[in-house]
Amino acid sequence: MMNKTNKIKGILIDLDGVLYTGQQAIPGAPQALQKISSMGLRRRFITNTSTLSRKSLHRKLTKLGFDISLEEIISAPQAAIILLQQLSNPVCHLLLAEDVKQDFRGFQQSDEHADFVIIGDIGDAWSYQLMNRAFKLLIEGAELIAIHKNRFWQTEQGLQMDIGGFITALEYASNKKAALIGKPALDFFQMALSSIALPSSNVAIIGDDIDSDIAGGQAAGIAGILVKTGKYREDYLQASKTKPDYVIASIADLPALLKADCAPK
Repeated sequence: MMNKTNKIKGILIDLDGVLYTGQQAIPGAPQALQKISSMGLRRRFITNTSTLSRKSLHRKLTKLGFDISLEEIISAPQAAIILLQQLSNPVCHLLLAEDVKQDFRGFQQSDEHADFVIIGDIGDAWSYQLMNRAFKLLIEGAELIAIHKNRFWQTEQGLQMDIGGFITALEYASNKKAALIGKPALDFFQMALSSIALPSSNVAIIGDDIDSDIAGGQAAGIAGILVKTGKYREDYLQASKTKPDYVIASIADLPALLKADCAPK
């Protein structure tokens, strides 16, 4: 047990693979959140998910039995919108799911000339034509924004390749580095810390991704709690240079850990 966990007053909770997989809640997850709330810890739900708008994501969580408010959810697409709002009338080329595109409708969009190419999850829609169009925009001057750069994710059918490989291909071809918006970007974690109004030393993150969740959180000074659900794989953990502060079977075990070691003092 690490001494810093005695200072925990807030929790950042990943969604996909931690609270649910596909359309199924992780066993005991809704009850675990209720117990965490009763302990008085502040909480935010942070996600790289870019297949659903924030409102659609909230509806899904509610349907799965989670008592979570819309304001508690901090998504990577939401962070991208905040970034774009700080710019002067940016023209965007969007490679995003149709539902998520609705959140970006306030920005100018073009398939021919763009200031930014913004890429998120588009499922089976990937094609050479889409990739080459994005490549041409990049070499003509557009900048690349990646909602996230995850390697893979857990589905009900098993592990599936995520968009990180597509981002890397475009970076290589265009000789441009993508601006990473979601986890493990430091700015994303700082946004979450600002929202929860706590310093990093008083916060822990619980996630299933050793790279995006745990390594990203620890780089921001946040304690990392890894769950053995979702995309967790023991061999991947053992090969990683990142060492979680805790490893637990699932979020169902989190209240007991918090009660023992992380309760507010």
